[in-house]
Amino acid sequence: MSEIILSLGRTSFGKPENAGKLITIEEANTLLNEWVPNERLRLHMKQVAAVMKAWAIEKENADEQTALKWELAGLLHDADWGKYPDSHCRVIIEKLEEMDIDPEVIHCIASHGPKYFGVEPETKMDKMIYMFDELSGFIHAAALIRPTRYEGMDVKSVMKKLKTLSFAAQVNRDDINDALSRIDVPLEEIIEFIIDHQKNVL
Repeated sequence: MSEIILSLGRTSFGKPENAGKLITIEEANTLLNEWVPNERLRLHMKQVAAVMKAWAIEKENADEQTALKWELAGLLHDADWGKYPDSHCRVIIEKLEEMDIDPEVIHCIASHGPKYFGVEPETKMDKMIYMFDELSGFIHAAALIRPTRYEGMDVKSVMKKLKTLSFAAQVNRDDINDALSRIDVPLEEIIEFIIDHQKNVL
């Protein structure tokens, strides 16, 4: 996330009567392909989606509908970043509101960068997308410089790179630490989970 402040100017999104209204992953991918020409950005969003879905199922005992909420939020959180960087994430939020999508999904997307968008993470879904967003991209960057990519990658090496501020300097360590402070999970566990669940996302 850049240092540009893109405050949304509101903290309420969608309509309560749309609770439970979701699109399919196929429909979300169609939107993604229309809005996000950049393959690397699409991959990032797919990786965050995979990690979000896995966490919901494995750690939150989520049912299918709830897991889909988590996955959709991850898949669409940066959908307007490529085409509308100066209006991120205002454009995707307005699009999802027009589509009558569940307000929890929209709020989750709005809260994935609280100091940029002015929306605080409230639910566990909100807090985890904030946690996963920067860290997922960081881990992928670390994998790309390894000859074997994710194969054999360990938590210790990622922790070491996090302390090396010149590596992936665009990744804001303060955001990672702030996100971590909002959840009761060790950083090492989060890193291992991300490695395990995004390594096969293509």
